[in-house]
Amino acid sequence: MLTFLGFAMVITFMYLIMTKRLSALIALIIVPILFALVGGFAAGIGPMMLEGIAKLAPTGVMLMFAILYFALMIDSGLFDPAVRLILRLVKGDPLKIAVGTAALALIVSLDGDGATTYMICVAAMLPLYSRIGMSPRIMAGLIILAGGIMNMTPWGGPTARAASALHVDPSDIFVPMIPAMAVGVIGLLALAWAYGKRERARLGVLHLGDDHEQSHAEITVSQYPEARRPHLLWVNGLMTLALMVALISGVLPLPVLFMIAFSAAMIVNYPCLIQQKERIAAHAGNVLAVVGLIFAAGIFTGILSGTGMVDAMSKSLLTVIPESLGPYLAVVTALVSMPFTFFMSNDAFYYGVLPVLSEAASHYGISPVEMARASIVGQPVHLLSPLVPSTYLLVGLARIEFGDLQRFSLKWAVLICLLIMLAALLLGTFPLFGSH
Repeated sequence: MLTFLGFAMVITFMYLIMTKRLSALIALIIVPILFALVGGFAAGIGPMMLEGIAKLAPTGVMLMFAILYFALMIDSGLFDPAVRLILRLVKGDPLKIAVGTAALALIVSLDGDGATTYMICVAAMLPLYSRIGMSPRIMAGLIILAGGIMNMTPWGGPTARAASALHVDPSDIFVPMIPAMAVGVIGLLALAWAYGKRERARLGVLHLGDDHEQSHAEITVSQYPEARRPHLLWVNGLMTLALMVALISGVLPLPVLFMIAFSAAMIVNYPCLIQQKERIAAHAGNVLAVVGLIFAAGIFTGILSGTGMVDAMSKSLLTVIPESLGPYLAVVTALVSMPFTFFMSNDAFYYGVLPVLSEAASHYGISPVEMARASIVGQPVHLLSPLVPSTYLLVGLARIEFGDLQRFSLKWAVLICLLIMLAALLLGTFPLFGSH
């Protein structure tokens, strides 16, 4: 009965959000409550939900302040010099333009917001591509692949979802994955170099005059010119560097680190109370959408665990999985994360499928945090899904067809995912096989 209820709940949730009958936020709250009532768990439903929410509170706090911190850094103009440097260096050389596109996208996508990344990168690079005669498909492909890699950061979304679904610390997922992500970045830059070299052979190197230099002299990543703080560039740079060092070394929990960093950044850059309110209001919509989802997920995972549904589902899954395949569930999860997150939303995969796979993997000695790391490998493929709204913004801005972007990028996205997976296996980030 519990197995049936569990799978019915997951399937109903996935159906409702994939057919757009309900938003993920509402479905995460309503669906588990209804199934818990049907299963006769009315008496214990309150404590289950509260326990789930309490477990996810640190993740929600971390996401809230991480998004606000990086938004402040972008608003203040911290990344403007890097953008200008890239544009100045690439000039009229197709090879440099391609590599510069990938580098720019990697920097800008640090804030975890795909739409912002696409708007900034396309606005900066499309005029160059048009003037040189390079294919905008290359530009769009490199940008979305960079976004897929950087989407693995804790504030990008999937890592937070995996952490909340399996009740593990986001930093325990992310920090060990950094070397594997670096391998993915190297693969992306190599791809950009190869396409740039091909375009250079086709088009040659075009000399751009002083008007080109002047046009990029005042380009800014910030959407709010009044919020720029160029005189505090070094202060903000050192603050961000210190935050990254503290994050990797684990001196404090992630939520606390980002709360402290956000508070310091706000005081340093916007000491006026009115300015502080304006900065928070400017990014409140993005913060609320993400954090609301995390707390709603607490109800879903709380009921799934508290009722015993996830245990019953994993036991039934174990009977289906061949005995020989069980120890390889981490690798299986990494591989299936590509098609699963392509054909379904991240919410459906991380809240519906991953907990069941993780519970099954625990019988083979594979820990939840290792399964969480494996589950984020497929993100470069996920962004090419027609279910991702921001990708439509990218193809619209780049003036290309969605199918053209998929044909160009999908094979390279799979390759980058495999590179990240192989690096993670070699580095022991998650195991090739577990043991009973």
